[in-house]
Amino acid sequence: MNVSNRMDHLEVLKVKLEMLKREHRDLDAAIEAMQETGHLDALRLQRMKKQKLALKDRIALLADQITPDIIA
Repeated sequence: MNVSNRMDHLEVLKVKLEMLKREHRDLDAAIEAMQETGHLDALRLQRMKKQKLALKDRIALLADQITPDIIA
């Protein structure tokens, strides 16, 4: 893989990472709003929390792909 392709791939991963982080923040805000207003739909809340955890896992995987392995 040449340097240009590597940089392009890295930039794509960074953009995806930022999108996932934004989605995670938005979901967190929606969950918090549901809890504050008292409009609690237990099933919907549970699904949103599960989705938030899945996003967190995807964020961690992408972050690992972006960060180079450092052998000490």
